Amino acid sequence: MSSCFLGNENPKSEYHFIDERKRVEMRYGFWMPIFGGWLRNVEDENMPTTFEYAKKVTQSAEKWGYDTTLIAELNLNDIKGVEADSLEAWSTAAAIAAVTEKIEIMTAIRPAFHNPAVTAKMAANIDQISNGRFTLNVVSAWWAEEARQYGGEFTEHDERYERTDEFLEVVKGMWTQNEFSFKGKYYDIQNAHLEPKPVQRPNPILYAGGESPRGKKSIVENCDAYVMHGGTVEEIEKKIQDMKDLRQAAGKEPLQSFGMAAYVVCRDTEEEVKEEYARIVDMKDASGYVGYNDFVSKSQLEQQVKLEDYSVSNRGLRPNLIGTPEQIADRILAYENAGLDLLLLQFSPQLEEMERFSKKVMPLVEEKRKALETLSK
Repeated sequence: MSSCFLGNENPKSEYHFIDERKRVEMRYGFWMPIFGGWLRNVEDENMPTTFEYAKKVTQSAEKWGYDTTLIAELNLNDIKGVEADSLEAWSTAAAIAAVTEKIEIMTAIRPAFHNPAVTAKMAANIDQISNGRFTLNVVSAWWAEEARQYGGEFTEHDERYERTDEFLEVVKGMWTQNEFSFKGKYYDIQNAHLEPKPVQRPNPILYAGGESPRGKKSIVENCDAYVMHGGTVEEIEKKIQDMKDLRQAAGKEPLQSFGMAAYVVCRDTEEEVKEEYARIVDMKDASGYVGYNDFVSKSQLEQQVKLEDYSVSNRGLRPNLIGTPEQIADRILAYENAGLDLLLLQFSPQLEEMERFSKKVMPLVEEKRKALETLSK
């Protein structure tokens, strides 16, 4: 068993007091199951790659108290292998918008694969369909093989962010101006009109993640919220403070939100937790690891990604939301106290485990939070 397992530590020691300067309350999001699962070593996770399943999960999530769904954008399946099924992000987002009422629909956008003016038009339309619930997760891409197969522009790391900066200038200009023109290195848009505008003003929330200095610069200058790969409480607290400092130094308003990806293993006993953890990190099948080399070599990451960590996408094991309901609730409160306000969760199988989390962990977090608030007064 990995040393990250909660049974090897006392998570309560991480939040023995509440720092009112950082006080936030967690929102719960989940990754839309568009790849057939999140485990690279398990062929069938009972998560069919269909819109009907995605719709069922999202409609159930609204009832269970989830706030956000993140729809990743990859044209190839980097979880189950490049020949496996996967759903397209933006058409899925529009369809989900039409069959839900409350949940935020955060959809990834990768500038190398899209025209910014057309993207602005599509995003405004989905925001209208959802009545102001559509947001974007801006991703500057990392998978060279996918770009080769789908004709995307895959350039060196810093140049990808230069393109992203221009892309977002066009998108925001189209959303906010009656007539918009732009001529840059990558895009030439002249006298463009976009109506209707998005419901959200001045623009739908722009989330983005990045760990390199160049990536952070782009986020500080152009985006509204910061999302991170999974990390320990200490790592996440440092990243949040770093981004706050960079934003302040740039003379910008504070970022609206800080989110983190995490994979959940919730069981009633530690013995059951150990058994499930061993199952999900057993690397017996290599087909889902085809993107590993590109991910670690084409991205500039602050923490090393081990192959075991890569068994679950987006460093989801690193936050250690692995344990009994009480252990996980304690861990979530520690992240709250570090300044995190959004969890973007992965589960397997998605529907059953999301329900378990909503019934056993969410109420416990609220109960413990109230108890801590009472003690701190």
